[in-house]
Amino acid sequence: MADTTAPSTTAPTSTTAPGRRKAASLTRTPTWAWALPPVLVLALGFLYPLALVVRQSFTPESLEDGGASLTPYTEVFASTVFREALTTTVWLAVGATVGCLVLGFVLALVIAFVPFPGGKAVARFIDVFLSFPSFLITLALLFIYGSVGMANGAWTGVTGAAEGPFHFLTTPWGVLLAEITYFTPFVMRPLLAAFSQLDTAQLEVASSLGAGPVRIVRQVILPEALPALAAGGSLVLVLCLNEFGIVLFTGAKGVTTLPMLVYSKAILESDYSAACVVAVVNIALSVGLYSLYRVVSRRAGA
Repeated sequence: MADTTAPSTTAPTSTTAPGRRKAASLTRTPTWAWALPPVLVLALGFLYPLALVVRQSFTPESLEDGGASLTPYTEVFASTVFREALTTTVWLAVGATVGCLVLGFVLALVIAFVPFPGGKAVARFIDVFLSFPSFLITLALLFIYGSVGMANGAWTGVTGAAEGPFHFLTTPWGVLLAEITYFTPFVMRPLLAAFSQLDTAQLEVASSLGAGPVRIVRQVILPEALPALAAGGSLVLVLCLNEFGIVLFTGAKGVTTLPMLVYSKAILESDYSAACVVAVVNIALSVGLYSLYRVVSRRAGA
């Protein structure tokens, strides 16, 4: 009886030993070996092309053999087109961000705290809206306010005029309207998430103490919404700085932003050095603003 039970006691040890050795070998793998694959993918897919853009920005057309020079930067910075594009990009981005913050805050307040039929469906639609491409919203505005859009068509049909009065879509104000329309849900989404975690008892206490709706919003809701406003606003600001499709599809020929200038220099003029200079400036501006937001939000405890 002792001989028959001896093999059964040693069998489990022999079958589990390879698994233990494999687990031990995994724990002995250096940490850098696990980080190497994603770092290689990031380097080949993003850092290497970015390095090529930066290198090309220091290579003027006369030094295509590989020499480096600051001539492309001095020429681009001295051009009136670049300065106007930089100014237009900044004021459009800031204006659209302010508009999105105000409109997004008001709409989020209504959806979160004003009961109305279909409120939940509207909140879900915000998530779907975030997946829409920017040119789709621009096309919708063109169908409504374009030269041959519904608004101008209704005007000419009623008044008999040769053309309608709505021609602002091809101006900076049309671009601003399109950007506010498209990017407002990017502010509403974090606001709705913040409002969903707000303790309604605070609102009831403030109301019972005689506080009106405006005071409740200013003293109770707004302080809780500041981190979400900062997150949504910073995201919208960076996205507006790099927006290309809206400006292109509105057909605003007099509106030249930095992304549009990159397209013009690279595709239309084949001036790749100047295009890379503008691209580097655009990247530096976006990264700088994002870094500033991180510093401010860290100090604010957001």
